[in-house]
Amino acid sequence: MSIVSTSLERFQTDVIAASGVRPVLVDFWADWCSPCLMIAPVLEQVIADLGGRLGLAKLEVDDGENMKLAGHYRVRGFPTVMLFQNGEELARF
Repeated sequence: MSIVSTSLERFQTDVIAASGVRPVLVDFWADWCSPCLMIAPVLEQVIADLGGRLGLAKLEVDDGENMKLAGHYRVRGFPTVMLFQNGEELARF
């Protein structure tokens, strides 16, 4: 499957390393965020439509230590979606 739930502990493997094989979108989201809940099915459909050419890592920022990653990447609001390739951020919205 091209969609994973990631965490601070797994981010290096799920996103940074995996983006060396194919681009990976990272969805920084929270369960209290209505726009986050609205965009999730759209992102999942895009991933399905691309048939494995793009990965999706979902990072719930309210889950444990995950907010540290949001701070590291200077995420200012939710949802924020970032595109990684070869371990580097290429774009965000």
